Amino acid sequence: MKDLVGQLDRRGLLLGLAGAGALGALAAVGRAFAADKLVVGVIYVGPRDDYGYNQAQAQAAAALKKMPGLTVVEQEKVPETTDVQKTMGSMIEQDGATLLFPTSFGYFDPHILRMAEKYPKVRFAHCGGLWTEGKHPKNAGSYFGYIDECQYLNGVVAGHTTKTKKLGFIAAKPIPQVLRNINAFTMGARSIDPKITTQLIVTGDWALPVKEAEAANSLIDQGVDVVTCHVDSPKVVVETAERRSIFVCGYHADQSTLAPKGYLTGAEWSWTTPYTTHVKDAMAGKPMNNFMRGGLKDGFVKAGAYGRAVGDPARKSADAIKVHVMKGDFVIFKGPLKDNTGNTVIAAGTAHKQTDVVLEQMSYLVEGVIGKV
Repeated sequence: MKDLVGQLDRRGLLLGLAGAGALGALAAVGRAFAADKLVVGVIYVGPRDDYGYNQAQAQAAAALKKMPGLTVVEQEKVPETTDVQKTMGSMIEQDGATLLFPTSFGYFDPHILRMAEKYPKVRFAHCGGLWTEGKHPKNAGSYFGYIDECQYLNGVVAGHTTKTKKLGFIAAKPIPQVLRNINAFTMGARSIDPKITTQLIVTGDWALPVKEAEAANSLIDQGVDVVTCHVDSPKVVVETAERRSIFVCGYHADQSTLAPKGYLTGAEWSWTTPYTTHVKDAMAGKPMNNFMRGGLKDGFVKAGAYGRAVGDPARKSADAIKVHVMKGDFVIFKGPLKDNTGNTVIAAGTAHKQTDVVLEQMSYLVEGVIGKV
C-alpha cells in the first residue's frame, strides 16, 4: 500500500477514497510512517522555483530536510480553494504529518481554520498576520517577519540611485503587510530626498505576470527609474526593469541573477528561523507558538547583497541604518506622519515599534505615495 500511495497525487487520492474504512486504513498507515519521526507538510500556492514568495518558503523546507528525525512532504501549485483542505487532509491522513506549513495568505480563512478544528492534535503554522488570540484555535498560529525593515533599506538605496526622483511599486493587493512595505520603501527613499515620490500600481492578485509586465512598462514610460514590488514572483518585474535599462530592488528571494546590470539590493525572507523553531517546539512537545514574529536582528529577514550599480554613498547610508536596526533602536513608523491625503496617521511624539500590533492593521499610504488603497 505504501508503494501505491507514493504513486498517486495526494489530492486525487482523497477524492478517490470511499468510506470511512478506507480513510481509517490510510490513517493507520500514516501513523505507522510517523512512529519514529516528525512529519512536516509544506504547501505552496505557486511553483517552488518562482524566484519569489514560494521559493523563499521552499528554501526553508530544504533546510528542514537536513534535520535528523524529520520527514518533509511538499505540494506546490495548490490554489486558495478547498483544494488546500484536501491537500492538508491528505498530508495528515496519508503521510502522518502533525505539523503543517500552509504558506499562502488566502489559505487561512476558512481553510486552515476548518482543518484545525477537524484535527486538534495537528499544528498549523500559517505565514501571515491573521491569527487572533481568543478567536482562533490554539493548534493554529501565524509566523511573519518585519520585512519592512529591509524595504526601508531598499528605499534608502533607491533614493540615492534615482535621477528622476520617481520610484515605482507594483503591488498585488492592498492588505496591511503590503501597505507596510510600500510605505517603508517610500519613507526610506524620502529620508534621502523628500522630493522623491513612489507611483503605485495594484494588479489585484498575487500572480498575474501579464499585468505585472504591463505595470512595469507603464511606470517606466512615466519616468520611473527604480522599481520594486510585492507580488508572489518578482521575476517578470525584475526582468522587465533590466530589459528597459532601469534599476530594480528585489523582494522575497534573491533575483540578482535576473538583472546583473540594474539590480540594487533586495528585501529577502529567512524562513528557516521560524520553521526550525516550530519544528523544535513540536518535537519537544511544547505548546504551539501562535504568534511568532522577528526582524533583521532575529534572523527572520535579510537584506540582499548590493549589486554593482550601488554607489558608496548608498552603501554607507544603508549600512549605517542597518546597524541601528540590528540593535533594535531604529523606528520606522513614528510621528508626526501624514498619509498621502494630508491626514495625520501617527501623531507627533508617538512611535510604533515593530512589535506594535497596530502596524499589522495598516490601512493608509504615506505622504509621497501616488495611488489609492
